[in-house]
Amino acid sequence: MNCHYCDREAAFAAETEGVKVGLCETHFRERLQELAEADGLEALKEQVDVDRAE
Repeated sequence: MNCHYCDREAAFAAETEGVKVGLCETHFRERLQELAEADGLEALKEQVDVDRAE
C-alpha cells in the first residue's frame, strides 16, 4: 500500500468503515502534529491505548 499523499510505501494504515488509508512515516508525523495542535490528540489517546508497553 502506498501513502495517501505521496508515492512512498505506507508505514501505517488506518481503516474506518471499510475505507483503508496508508501513510508514510513523514506524512504520519505531519498529520499527528496537526492533530496535536488542534487538540485532537487527546481524543485519539482515548481511543488508542498509547501507554501500553509491548
